Amino acid sequence: MAKDSTKDMTVGSPMKLILGFSVPLLFGALFQQFYSVVDTVIVGRFLGVNALAGVGATGSLNFMIMGFCMGVCSGFAIPVAHKFGAKDYSGMRQVVANSVWLSLFFSIVMTTAVTVLCRNILTWMKTPEDIFDYAYSYIFIIFLGIPATYLYNILSGVIRSMGDSKTPVFFLTLASGLNIGLDILFIVVFEMGVAGAAAATVISQLISGLLCLAYMIKKFEILHITKEEWRMNPGHMGQLCSMGLPMGLQYSITAIGSVILQTSVNTLGALAVASVTAAGRVNMFFSCPFEAMGSTMATYGGQNVGAKKLDRLGKGLKSCALLGAGYAVLAFVVMYFFGDNLAALFVDSGEKQILANAKLFLTINSAAYVALAMVNIFRLMIQGMGFSTFAILAGVFEMVARSLVGLVLVPKLGFLGVCFSNPLAWVSATAFLIPAYRHVRRKLDKMMNGAEI
Repeated sequence: MAKDSTKDMTVGSPMKLILGFSVPLLFGALFQQFYSVVDTVIVGRFLGVNALAGVGATGSLNFMIMGFCMGVCSGFAIPVAHKFGAKDYSGMRQVVANSVWLSLFFSIVMTTAVTVLCRNILTWMKTPEDIFDYAYSYIFIIFLGIPATYLYNILSGVIRSMGDSKTPVFFLTLASGLNIGLDILFIVVFEMGVAGAAAATVISQLISGLLCLAYMIKKFEILHITKEEWRMNPGHMGQLCSMGLPMGLQYSITAIGSVILQTSVNTLGALAVASVTAAGRVNMFFSCPFEAMGSTMATYGGQNVGAKKLDRLGKGLKSCALLGAGYAVLAFVVMYFFGDNLAALFVDSGEKQILANAKLFLTINSAAYVALAMVNIFRLMIQGMGFSTFAILAGVFEMVARSLVGLVLVPKLGFLGVCFSNPLAWVSATAFLIPAYRHVRRKLDKMMNGAEI
């Protein structure tokens, strides 16, 4: 085993461990968003506002399906972290093997289903006629890449579960550079339109997944799975599904609200869709630190629960919450003063209405970043502790909030109503997650005193 590639998060200063683990994750998230941003910049600049709106109109649908894939993989990684923390390496390999079988099954079923239904879904979402073909061309190819999404996320999740947050980021960085090059090649040189942007994304993610696989085979002897360990185990599969499916459903349930909201935004026309697309890309870029903190807490919580060091959970949670709140304040200041300048990366500076809308969206959203920080930190900590079902409930709160905005506020307030969708969702989920953490923490104490997790 490459001992320097793993990190035991059950000993040492929680703050130092969280910073050391989350910084590489942050760079990975930034690079992932960076090539997503480059996609949007190139589409907006070279293909026009309608193409940009077409790609943006698929955002919530994309999140609903791909979010399920990523959530399932994150859930599968939790039992790996538990086994690693408990030093049960044979059991860990069996869990990894069974997660591979399940990922293969899910990827085949999902790819088949969503590629067949995506045109109908876009129609149901009231995608404007002038951007419909752009939306369909983009999302169809993205859905064909679902197996690549599973490949990268399951392998990177396993690597992170053993405390190595740097290696997946390194490969993702290489893939990001490749994605940018392919964007230019497919869109500018080969004139493939939005289909070229989608193809570039799928190819890049496939390569990052293959690089993770090659690295694991070469460097992690602890993950060399025997023929016996490759056997399907109903017990392990049940445990993996009990973790993975709730996390996947949490993303999808959350996205249902986003789909309903997107449907309402689509009724406002291509200009509104383009405004949300430009602002949304900036918003996702600035949200990367919160994602990194959440992923860190999942591994931190998983390893410490596996090692039965429950006293470290609260310390780590407090340290991460302080980091999240500090960054949230800084991000709000940047958005307030430079929101329109950041949105101008995606559209021509002459699109005054789009830029004004985007700044309004970014200012209102960033004002609620503290709540977003808490959502990510508390939710992923709870999941890492082994209580993934609570993720679904948190997702329900977000779904309801976004649905109400889409059905009530947007028809009455127009674009202003759209701006309040995320803040209301984040606040609603936070109000549930904080007492939920206290509940599962008490439950873990009782379980540790009686039976093993």
